[in-house]
Amino acid sequence: QVSVAQALENAGRLVKEAGAQSVKLEGGARTAPMISAIVQAGIPVVGHLGLTPQSLHALGGFRVQGRSDSARRQLIDDARHLQDAGAFALVLEMIPADLADEISTQLSIPTIGIGAGVSCDGQVLVCNDLLGMDQSFTPRFLKRYATLETDVVGAIRNYADDVRQSRFPGPENTFGLKSTSPKLARLY
Repeated sequence: QVSVAQALENAGRLVKEAGAQSVKLEGGARTAPMISAIVQAGIPVVGHLGLTPQSLHALGGFRVQGRSDSARRQLIDDARHLQDAGAFALVLEMIPADLADEISTQLSIPTIGIGAGVSCDGQVLVCNDLLGMDQSFTPRFLKRYATLETDVVGAIRNYADDVRQSRFPGPENTFGLKSTSPKLARLY
């Protein structure tokens, strides 16, 4: 997102080389010219406001955005700019629920919430988060539907232990071995 030309080139590459059907740009009014150019080139764009992961450190870390009056006004203004630039949807991440409701009500494009309350038109959670792949990641908006980190770590430990103890691969996992090796003889 350094320039309009670079954003357009990168969006084109994502569509051509990666098979993307749309692209997502993070940021407010400053990204509107990029969104407009990409949309004019025939590539659909999703906007992203609030906590923008690519700018996490510039925002002061993993914090709710849009709490002050001026920050709220800025996000509402940014949302309008992105819609006017041609974004077909808008992700609202980690903003107060009432602000997400206000933005969603004012826009004609759908909003997708992640930690932005129930008033958005749709909801998203990152798969690794909802599947519990990182138990140390615990933002308030996250609801875990599984705790796979425990299962995955346990499975890897069991596998490594089986390999170290020569329990894997066993005869049931081996094809047609015929050997007089003492090491193999104890497996059969």
